[in-house]
Amino acid sequence: MKITDIEVIPIAPKLAARYATRRVDLYGIDFRVVYKVHTDAGVTGYGDVRMRPWANPSRDDLAHLIGKSPFDYINDNRNLGGTGLLCALYDAMGKALDLPVHKLLGQKKRDAIPVAAWTRPCAPKIFREEIQRAAKEGYSVFKIHTSSYHDVFEQTRLAAEVAPESFRIHYDFNHNRSLGSALPIIKELEKNHPIVGYIEDPLDKKDIDGWQRLRQQTDLPLIMHGTPLGGIQEIIYGLADMYMIGGSLEDTMAAGWACGKANIQVLLQFEGGTLGKAMAMHMASVLPTHTAHSINLDDQYAEDYTTATIPVVDGASPVPNGPGLGFEVDEEELARLAAQTIIEKPPHVGILHMPGSHTYYGPSYISPTRITGHQEGVDRGFRSEIWEDDGSSEFAKIHDRAKKEGVFRAD
Repeated sequence: MKITDIEVIPIAPKLAARYATRRVDLYGIDFRVVYKVHTDAGVTGYGDVRMRPWANPSRDDLAHLIGKSPFDYINDNRNLGGTGLLCALYDAMGKALDLPVHKLLGQKKRDAIPVAAWTRPCAPKIFREEIQRAAKEGYSVFKIHTSSYHDVFEQTRLAAEVAPESFRIHYDFNHNRSLGSALPIIKELEKNHPIVGYIEDPLDKKDIDGWQRLRQQTDLPLIMHGTPLGGIQEIIYGLADMYMIGGSLEDTMAAGWACGKANIQVLLQFEGGTLGKAMAMHMASVLPTHTAHSINLDDQYAEDYTTATIPVVDGASPVPNGPGLGFEVDEEELARLAAQTIIEKPPHVGILHMPGSHTYYGPSYISPTRITGHQEGVDRGFRSEIWEDDGSSEFAKIHDRAKKEGVFRAD
């Protein structure tokens, strides 16, 4: 079986209806690229991945794959156009053999994979609504990046008001803090907010001593995204309790097997739709210690081009068992999504209300760290919001001034 052509198809699926008022926050999430691999055996493989709106993938970049067999790229160590093309190649291989992809990866260890809901950083009240939504949809874990624009303690407090008792938050701390600023925040979350279950990237990944010291001082599981030292060294130094693995397929699976031998949990994070999540389910099913949650973006969209989606039941999703990735593609729906355009950012102004009486305006979100000089998470009691163009003269006045002056304090 040889590859005869690879189509690269940008699509813009509609975002979930709940995002209608968050066009600034969610900009770019609705841009995905579908890879469609044609073969001389009449088998077609599909895969997709979310990319930045300014990405410009080209089929010309993939010309060197034409005439090769998809099987030439089993467990490949090259990043062949990202996970989207990887999914398509494995989809084609599985369909050709009438086998699910996990059969090409190893021995299946489990039939279902824990999964997490996700959203971009948001105001505490919106986060509370997201937690309610996720719980109703069957999730028991929610991943979100913390942000200097929002008070993590207020986010956590409001989330706990509506979450089921066993629900847990996975906070990504953005690997941008020192131990001195991260430790007090983590200790307070651990002591007073049992809904917090995981902390990802609390420190710079090069701060080996900081990771070791932090891990000794908290019982919350620490997750390191990636293995910048190669995987084995992180395990030897004992830097984290769990690792979010990624990169090429070879690197991802090698890190997963290594962590399995060391009895350390791993997680996968695939940014795509149904097919991207399907690939993550197949990979996770064969990794010995992928018993933690997988993070995917399929819950961000109101539509997809597959004829079915992957359910979430009791916090987990089933591993597909059909040939390839296990899903059929609706070509008419794919063409329709390819004809749509992404949602553009509306004209907007950022507003920051600091504790006390000072209010600031700016071209977009304003971080209190800009005002105080603190590291993220130190400031408390502030509120940050976006004011979208409402057609008022007041908005026009503030918007024009912010464009000219940048951030300014209200008179």
